[in-house]
Amino acid sequence: MPPNSAQNERGSPLALLKIMAAVFAGFLVIGFALPVLPLHLHDALGFGPFAVGLITGSQFVASLFSRIGAGSYADNRGSKRAVIVGLVAAALAGAVYLASLAFLERPVASAALLLIGRAVLGAAESFVITGSIAWGLALLGGQHSGKVIAWVGMAMFAALAFGAPVGSALFAAGGFFAISIATIMVPVATLLLILQLPGVVPAAGAGRHSFLSVAGAVWLPGLGAALSSTGYGVILTFGALHFADRGWHFVWLPFTAYAGALILARVCLGHLPDKLGGALIAAIFVLVEASGLVVIWLAREPLSAALGAGLTGLGYSLVYPGLGAEAVGKLPANSRGLAMGLYTVFLDVALGFGSPALGLIAASTGLSTVFLVSAGMVSCTFVIALVLLRRPPRRASIYSCGQ
Repeated sequence: MPPNSAQNERGSPLALLKIMAAVFAGFLVIGFALPVLPLHLHDALGFGPFAVGLITGSQFVASLFSRIGAGSYADNRGSKRAVIVGLVAAALAGAVYLASLAFLERPVASAALLLIGRAVLGAAESFVITGSIAWGLALLGGQHSGKVIAWVGMAMFAALAFGAPVGSALFAAGGFFAISIATIMVPVATLLLILQLPGVVPAAGAGRHSFLSVAGAVWLPGLGAALSSTGYGVILTFGALHFADRGWHFVWLPFTAYAGALILARVCLGHLPDKLGGALIAAIFVLVEASGLVVIWLAREPLSAALGAGLTGLGYSLVYPGLGAEAVGKLPANSRGLAMGLYTVFLDVALGFGSPALGLIAASTGLSTVFLVSAGMVSCTFVIALVLLRRPPRRASIYSCGQ
């Protein structure tokens, strides 16, 4: 399909929905393994918690170190090509999963292959998410940056929420073999859809910003995103444990309430960062997020805690895309992939280092305390949003796709 055919779908919600399908597929295969990989490592291979954490965490380490490369690739070689590379890598990770099953009688070799597979999947995630956002911005235009980030993120959360129960069902029916086959087939099937979409010609090198200038534009919104993401991290890591510690049933309720509120808010309100300004929306909604965490800290029964988790998801739903719009807003089209790669690194750092730090706090002061501490960290984003509000207005010229 000629590159100029991208003009036919520019601004079309259908184009964004198709790109979201790639994100959904990429994160669906991640969700498949989340609840069952630890079981496979422990029950089938006989490894303890340290090895389980090491192999599971290799995905997040690989994601962290591949973000910037994925963003640069999307800028230089094309965002559609970056998504294709990510989906191919995801299918390759499934093939490595499958190969590991041939070494079940040699647990160390099997675990080493699983570690490699998880690392490949982490790199695949970087290419899929960064390429998809850059592709969506190219098709819809920079003036829709908040909407693109919000909707692509919504596909990610929906895939993780849906993938976990599906992965559990697959594992119950066919063991890790079924997980491996699904991890191969889903990205391959999605490739057939993606290949039919219009690509965009990478923007000309003229006007492309240096790495340092892009980092200078991204670091402050990224710091705000990292602080606000501790709310997501504390729900994901400690929500179920908090319910279990209190003797409350339905330990899945905090994450379900969080994810449901986030998805609903992005569907109904995802346009607000573009309409009213990313910094303003981030300043308003980060207070909602912080209040939700305080409600969890104060909760004495499960429904109140679930309400707090829902408020946390509602707040974070627009903080991350609002700050993301600020991160890419002053940059030309040929630097947006790198900008989003750098911006996402802040999320990786927040989850990779913030969650263990909060775990140390929980170990010494109790589980409920981490929600109050996280509320304080999230509230610091309000100050950053106010600083961003004082920045000069974005120039209209930057909204052209430059393709």
